[in-house]
Amino acid sequence: MIYSLDKINEMAEGDQDFVTSVVSVFLEEVPADLEGLENAIGSKDYENIYKLAHKIKPNVDLLGMEHARATALEIETLGKTSGHMSEIEGKFPNLKKDILQVIAELQKDFNL
Repeated sequence: MIYSLDKINEMAEGDQDFVTSVVSVFLEEVPADLEGLENAIGSKDYENIYKLAHKIKPNVDLLGMEHARATALEIETLGKTSGHMSEIEGKFPNLKKDILQVIAELQKDFNL
């Protein structure tokens, strides 16, 4: 398991519906953001690379995905200025793999 519910559980203070709600929002938003990021990388759209990596970062952080958060931060930083596409393209597959794995685990663990 590469995610942790510790931060969400702390915020939820025992409210399991809140935890499920946060997980549901993650499952709704992050796949679309990830696809958008992949498309932005494909079209070398630095502005959207920056924006989407910035949007993904707090979502993966909330699930304790430290490696994915760090990778999203690196992509976000590289997206601020043009000329770093090969570095972005090198980092994205790891971010995508981690997020897709967590999506699959969350869907299984929460029956969503």
